[in-house]
Amino acid sequence: MLEFRVLIYFLAIAREGNITRAANTLHVTQPTLSRQIQELEDRLGHKLFIRSSHSVALTEEGILLRKRAEEILDLVGKTEAEFDNFRSEITGDVYIGGGETAAIRFVADVINELITAYPQMHFHLYSGNASDVTYRLDKGLIDFGILIEPADISKYDYVRLPSSDRWGVIMRKDDPLAYKKFIEKSDLVDLPLIMSRQAIDAKEDNKFIKWFGDDFEKLNIIATFNLLFNAAMLAKNGTGYIVSIDNIINTGDDSDLCFIPLKPELKSGLVLVWKKYQVFSPAAATFLQTLKKHL
Repeated sequence: MLEFRVLIYFLAIAREGNITRAANTLHVTQPTLSRQIQELEDRLGHKLFIRSSHSVALTEEGILLRKRAEEILDLVGKTEAEFDNFRSEITGDVYIGGGETAAIRFVADVINELITAYPQMHFHLYSGNASDVTYRLDKGLIDFGILIEPADISKYDYVRLPSSDRWGVIMRKDDPLAYKKFIEKSDLVDLPLIMSRQAIDAKEDNKFIKWFGDDFEKLNIIATFNLLFNAAMLAKNGTGYIVSIDNIINTGDDSDLCFIPLKPELKSGLVLVWKKYQVFSPAAATFLQTLKKHL
C-alpha cells in the first residue's frame, strides 16, 4: 500500500526538480528521501525519475503518478477539512509573508473575521520582498505568500486578490514637482531616484522598468531599499524621490511627503500563493477557505 507521506515526498521532488532542494523543503535528509523514492520505484516496478547530476525529470510513469498523487492528496485534504468543520473550535497558527502592499487590508479583514470566530487561531505576518517571501515559502517556513505581479508563480497554486497597487513617486510636499497631478517619464530624467532593490534585481519582471522603456539604464538611481519606511527618511530630508506604490507609508495631510501617480497609469495586481500539493493544517485550511469565500 502506498503511504501518503511517500506521495508527498514524490510530489515535492517533482515540484523542485532536485532531490536536495526537495529534502530541504521537507526537512528530511537527502539520503532518506532518495531511499524512500527508490523503495517507491521498486514497489511500483517502474522508474519515476530520469536522474542527472543536478536535476531530475519525470518519466512517463512519473507523470502518471504525479496526476494520481495530486488527486489522492486533494481528496485526503478535502476529507480532513470536512471533518475539521465538525469541530467546535479551530486552533493553530497561520504564517503569511508579503511585501509592503495595500492588499494586506483585505487579508486583515479575513484574519479579523477568523480570530473573532476562532479565538484560538493565531496569525504570524512576515514582511519581505518577493525573493524573501518565496524563499520562506519554499522552505516551509510560511503557509502563504502575497506577491506583486508580475511574479513567477509557476510552481505555486494561487488566487488573485481583489486589490491592485498604483505606482507613483513619493516626494516632499514643498518640492517643485509636488504641484503636478501626474509624473511622466520626462519628469524622472536626471532626478535622484530611490528604488526598491527587488525592482533592480528582477528587471525582466518589473513593471516600472517596462513602463519607463529602453532608457531605464540612464536613470540616476542613487539608493535602493528593501522596506519603504527607511527609504521615506531619505525622501523627507530631500535626498531623493522614491519610485514606489501608494498607500504604504503616510502621505496624508499630516505628513511631509506626498504621492504623485504616474502617467500613463501603472498598476500591479496581487496574488496569494502557496506550494502545490500542500497539505494544510486545519487553521491554514480554514484561512484559505474563508479568503476564497470573500473573493
